[in-house]
Amino acid sequence: MSNVKTAGSLARPSALLALGLMLGLSALAQKVATPIPIGIGVAQTSNTALLGQEEVIGAQFAEKLINARGGINGTPIKLIFQDTGGDEAGAINAFQNLISKDNVVGIVGPTLSQQAFSADPIADRAKVPVLGPSNTAKGIPQIGEYVARVSAPVAVVAPNALKQALKIDPKIKKVAVLYAQNDAFSTSETGTFQQTAKDQGLTVSTVQKFQTTDNDFTTQVTAVLGENVDLVIISGLANDGGNLVKQLRQLGYKGLIIGGNGLNTTNMFPVCQKYCDGVIIAQAYSPSQPSAANQVFVKEYTAQFKKSPPQFAAQAYTGVQVFADALKVIDRQKKISEWNLADLRVALNKQILLGKYKTPLGDISFDKEGELIQKDFYVAQIKMKDAKNGTFVFLK
Repeated sequence: MSNVKTAGSLARPSALLALGLMLGLSALAQKVATPIPIGIGVAQTSNTALLGQEEVIGAQFAEKLINARGGINGTPIKLIFQDTGGDEAGAINAFQNLISKDNVVGIVGPTLSQQAFSADPIADRAKVPVLGPSNTAKGIPQIGEYVARVSAPVAVVAPNALKQALKIDPKIKKVAVLYAQNDAFSTSETGTFQQTAKDQGLTVSTVQKFQTTDNDFTTQVTAVLGENVDLVIISGLANDGGNLVKQLRQLGYKGLIIGGNGLNTTNMFPVCQKYCDGVIIAQAYSPSQPSAANQVFVKEYTAQFKKSPPQFAAQAYTGVQVFADALKVIDRQKKISEWNLADLRVALNKQILLGKYKTPLGDISFDKEGELIQKDFYVAQIKMKDAKNGTFVFLK
């Protein structure tokens, strides 16, 4: 009995020591890593990559410029990339990895609103702040306390394109609307377009649905041509939207075309080629925006790519910048390296909503729900130089 008791008394401190060591390692693992990791969960593959690739570039420019200026009061940031692909499963997997495996302080992403409605609740439950770089559908900030966006809601941006089309051709009376029914953003955007058309006294003659994976739009185009409309409005993504524009022109439609935010990328030009010419798209960003932050961004981007930066790159850049600016405020109160990761995520979310930011989008802030407050918006029209190269010309 004595031997057993002695063995037990010896084993217990050893077990407690092992447990303490495990707990210590666990606590250590939850400290904030150096450099400070910020997650970028956007589409690098799939048809959505035409948009996500621009977001990757914008985020990388932000990382480069922020670190060149000393990072977070001397501590660099490090972007951790996870590919969301183009569907909800990809976004969920990317967010889970960023939160639990990569231990990021916050996430810029995902690319699509459709993905946000699935992935953002995961981050919200884990109390990890999210900034949507291109999530403009109705209801995004309302997903949860830890969800905000640096992409203006479609209800604010989209009507500007329709009003500009009426300036170009005041005789417009009949409108055809086409949208991707399997994409949350497109269904939200088309509702705004249709309501704006009615508010402007226009007749919506036909509403045609398609899928973001479609390539043949003969049925939809035939229906549009049969209505003899003056204006076509398309809500989709770059690949399907570009093909739809091309087929409308090839089959004889000659009127104005408005593209939604999903078509707002020069990566669409190789898809619809010369037929992209003349498409009108509302913008939440302009390279001519006069802020100092934007002029630095434009200079760096133009030097590398020999063209002006697009909206999706500017918004991703802004997302990273907002995280960095908020982290600087927190770091001045208590060094980031001293924070527990979970506590920092909570504090970071609060600071994001409190702050005011000078960004490529201009001066921005957030309301209490995480909705973007932004002043300046624009409308551009595509002008093609040749079969594959063109530019967005901003209209007054």
